[in-house]
Amino acid sequence: MTIVRIPAGWPVTEEQARAVQDELRERVVLDEPGPPPGTGRVTGVDVAYDDERDVVVAAAVVLDAATLDVVAEATAVGRVSFPYVPGLLAFREIPTVLAALEALPCPPGLVVCDGYGRAHPRRFGLASHLGVLTGLPTIGVAKNPFTFSYEEPGVRRGSASPLLAGTEEVGRAVRTQDGIKPVFVSVGHRVDLGNACAHALALTPKYRLPESTRRADSLCRRALQQATS
Repeated sequence: MTIVRIPAGWPVTEEQARAVQDELRERVVLDEPGPPPGTGRVTGVDVAYDDERDVVVAAAVVLDAATLDVVAEATAVGRVSFPYVPGLLAFREIPTVLAALEALPCPPGLVVCDGYGRAHPRRFGLASHLGVLTGLPTIGVAKNPFTFSYEEPGVRRGSASPLLAGTEEVGRAVRTQDGIKPVFVSVGHRVDLGNACAHALALTPKYRLPESTRRADSLCRRALQQATS
């Protein structure tokens, strides 16, 4: 398990963090389709916190995109690197998530974040932030629509509807299982929205949430228990 220090010069105020978002947002690549669904590798990343002990644990789980079998996994433990501020959650997670990705023994391929990319008030959520810093293709698959509006998609798996900020489509609500609440898919970096939605469906053959997220969530919770026991 990798132990992570907060990087020198890491933002400590909301103003500093927003300035970083403004700078890095200009580097997001939106004109690449990304890897085809069901090919190569897909990596889920997730984090778990113990705020009382000032501990954050990140997990990265690499899956074979065709079979969804686990290829590799890694965890990292660090200090909580930023206070809780809606819209700035990436600054609490990025150093430890990066360390978990760097600890993997193989390239991660597409990275799937349990959160947002373009579906973010500043159009720069965790998936975009992570993509710009690593150069990897990334998408966000979130459990809720944040502050954005959408019409309920059809009840069948694969139905989708735009996730809107006013008239701007920032993502899509995607039904991954018949009759179950949709997930909210957005582009992070180097993937287009249609492909991001196709990946979300390829990763959800049985459950609402992607297998990549489910595996990473389970691993980081176990690692947090070990780190704080």
